Amino acid sequence: MSRRKNDLSSEELSFLNDSKQTQVIDFKTALSSFLEDCEIRNLRPQTIQYYRNELSLYYKLLREQDIDASPSEITKDIIKRNIILYMKDTKKLQVVTINTRLRAIRAFFNYLYREKHIKHNPVKDIKLLKDRRKVVETFTLDQLNKLFQQPDLRTFIGVRDYSYMLLLLETGIRVSELEGVCIQDIRWSDSTLHIRNTKSYKERLVPIQKQMKDQLKKYIQIRGVLSTDALFITLEGEPMTKRQFQNRVTHHGKKANLTGVRCSCHTFRHTFAKMAVKQGAGIFELQSILGHTSMEMVRIYVNLFSGDVTEKHKNFSPLKNIKPRL
Repeated sequence: MSRRKNDLSSEELSFLNDSKQTQVIDFKTALSSFLEDCEIRNLRPQTIQYYRNELSLYYKLLREQDIDASPSEITKDIIKRNIILYMKDTKKLQVVTINTRLRAIRAFFNYLYREKHIKHNPVKDIKLLKDRRKVVETFTLDQLNKLFQQPDLRTFIGVRDYSYMLLLLETGIRVSELEGVCIQDIRWSDSTLHIRNTKSYKERLVPIQKQMKDQLKKYIQIRGVLSTDALFITLEGEPMTKRQFQNRVTHHGKKANLTGVRCSCHTFRHTFAKMAVKQGAGIFELQSILGHTSMEMVRIYVNLFSGDVTEKHKNFSPLKNIKPRL
């Protein structure tokens, strides 16, 4: 037998590299590493909390079934049977909930595979479940008028709630963005609102008209000067939270006896989009104001609300050609 070469070939070196990938990493260590990477990439605190919550629930699902949660032990079959089907058939979770968890699981394992903490990626070919796209809920003009009648304008809370509900309708901003609005974000001279706390990390300027500016000036007068810069505050002078905004909108919706629509801050966003489209707003204007990174949701708004379908249906209804019997 001939004497072998001392230097290892590239193929032989790859075996050594592969061996490094097989080092076992437990779930908690893997999760900590993943969340640390999220921090390094400067993801929003809400996004990091979402990953932490969903992956903790994923871990709980595995432990319920006595399955080893070590990432290197997870296979595609486990993801399909013990996660997706288990959530669907045993837990009876809705498709939207399952997909929310799957997005976090895929991000988690993609990171572990990319960083060579695992040798095989179990979510490589795992797709989100198909779901029926529901009709976008919006307020009618009658519902809006009833809603705006609820705040007691003889109180600070009433003026505050009335003001921020008007602002939600005027701008279509997300409640998470509203939470971050400060007094100095109002650009009075050029009639815009500076939105900083955005989902996409891309700040934007949103137009506001004279009626909205006049209402904000009234509110700020009674708000007074405080240590916090937050525009909307509690009676204790603390910045309002997303939950507090939402709870107050729900409260006013119940008082107004609104039915057939979810009374939420996000419904204001959808309503803004509907009214804007009906008044001729284009797809690019909507994307700019709403802050969507892709055109998908904007196209949905335009397809749903461009033109009055009900009125047009009067002209092309097939029943126009049918003689009624009664």
